[in-house]
Amino acid sequence: MVGVPMVRRNRRHGHPKQMISSVLEYAALGWASCLGARPLRGGSRSCSCDRVGCPDPGSHPLSVAWQMQATTDPTLLTNWWRYEPEANVILPTGRVFDVFDVPLAAGRTALANMDSAGAAQGPVAVNGDRALFYVATRNVSDDEDEWWSCALDFGPSTIDEMPGLRWHCRDSYVLAPPSLLPSGGHCSWLRPPDGRPLPDPLRVLEFLADVCE
Repeated sequence: MVGVPMVRRNRRHGHPKQMISSVLEYAALGWASCLGARPLRGGSRSCSCDRVGCPDPGSHPLSVAWQMQATTDPTLLTNWWRYEPEANVILPTGRVFDVFDVPLAAGRTALANMDSAGAAQGPVAVNGDRALFYVATRNVSDDEDEWWSCALDFGPSTIDEMPGLRWHCRDSYVLAPPSLLPSGGHCSWLRPPDGRPLPDPLRVLEFLADVCE
């Protein structure tokens, strides 16, 4: 079992209760979490990681071993955020869920269209100017011959190269509420998870593709 990651402890401590509560709620859904870096403001560095000139401040895991560390174990999660109360929350994709990542305006339009059509919806988060749609994962097999992928499957750092619709699945991750953003705002839920089965990704993709063309 993976223990507390060896990460730098911040001098300024936050209030871990909200983060701990959130990751425990995710764990109850079967969603694994791991510690994320936190954006820094007003100093010489923009991110709490050790990378000089970090290109994705506060939006990536603290450890390179994040895929192994991500867990639903309540004890580990509680201990991690007690030790690093200001850490953001990272959720790996391609396990229980995949995530469609679209511009916020397009996401709001797609939600309105889905409401009008009576289409099943899953959780939707707001991450700055992006909307994140959580859907059932299609990565259900470890067999490379059966692993489904597509041209939309990009890592989280490629947003400038793929500004429209992106698909986070296996070997990717997303920043989750209530994580802090470089702007000083926080990730938040537009439609919070409620324990219901996640929607079919191809059905959700139909609505998103229409507004992201």
